[in-house]
Amino acid sequence: MDPITQGTIGAALPQLFGKKRLGIVALLGFLSGLAPDLDIFIRSASDPLLSLEYHREFTHSILFIPFGGLICASILYLLLKKISPFSFKQTWLYCTLGYGTHGLIDACTSYGTILFWPLSDLRIAWNNISIIDPLFTLPTLFFIVIATTKGKKIYTKIAIGWVSFYLLLGIYLHNIALEIGKNVADKRGQEISRIQVKPSFGNLILWKIIYETEDQFHVDATNLLFKKIIQGQSIRKLNIKNDFPWIKEGSQQYKDIKRFKWFSNDFLAINPKNKNQIIDIRYSGLPNEIGGLWGIQLNPNKDYEEHVKFVSMRNATLDRFKKLSNMIFKK
Repeated sequence: MDPITQGTIGAALPQLFGKKRLGIVALLGFLSGLAPDLDIFIRSASDPLLSLEYHREFTHSILFIPFGGLICASILYLLLKKISPFSFKQTWLYCTLGYGTHGLIDACTSYGTILFWPLSDLRIAWNNISIIDPLFTLPTLFFIVIATTKGKKIYTKIAIGWVSFYLLLGIYLHNIALEIGKNVADKRGQEISRIQVKPSFGNLILWKIIYETEDQFHVDATNLLFKKIIQGQSIRKLNIKNDFPWIKEGSQQYKDIKRFKWFSNDFLAINPKNKNQIIDIRYSGLPNEIGGLWGIQLNPNKDYEEHVKFVSMRNATLDRFKKLSNMIFKK
């Protein structure tokens, strides 16, 4: 999720257990809640997919939480020594609580988080909240600020209550959207081999539906408020042998396709506008369209050991934001 949300949730949990100086407790939790995303600095100029492999990996693992908390405590204890009344042991506790919220909140989104590293490289994505959702974040932040300024944990409890309610609501709505997606395929006479639903940007009203048939992906949207289906598009699934007959098995580009396949949970297709570009169809500007926000560019003229190129295709415009708003708020 976005840094403000991660920091806010990170501040809330240790503040719930704090007994004094709730502002310092919140600061320790806020900074520790941000810390796991420092893995974004693990990257390589020669290997563009390295950052995809390591973002939301070991730093986000449940098993790494006490070590992450220890690292944060070791730094913050020294930095805040003049203003913090807490011992190193107390600092470690608050930092660990803040750090521990990060991976779990990330797993609630659709990006995928490796919660069980090093035991498993499975990317967990519960799909019950958008990566950015102001209705989730702003009330939580408001009550944490009030708790800090007034020194009363009752507001922290309200914040935790709101977080719990919103995430549970997302699970409930996820199940509704999932059933809608299955009904859409059933009415079309299509047999689903795999289906995924996820909230669109910034809300729990409009959901993206992606389901897989024998050789196609189908994308639609559903507005749960108005009980409306917004018909979308379909696209043929990636078939490496047919789509790239020139690529050599064992080459670096072939290996990179496999790595991108793992990252995207195999929701891959060829960009209709570029036959040498593979896109991750889980993400798009509008929930009923196929238009990946990122992908990889292959090149038949590259050497055997050369990597693919990672490409970003974010196309946020005012017009697309208006279309998204209309999908959410209009019948």
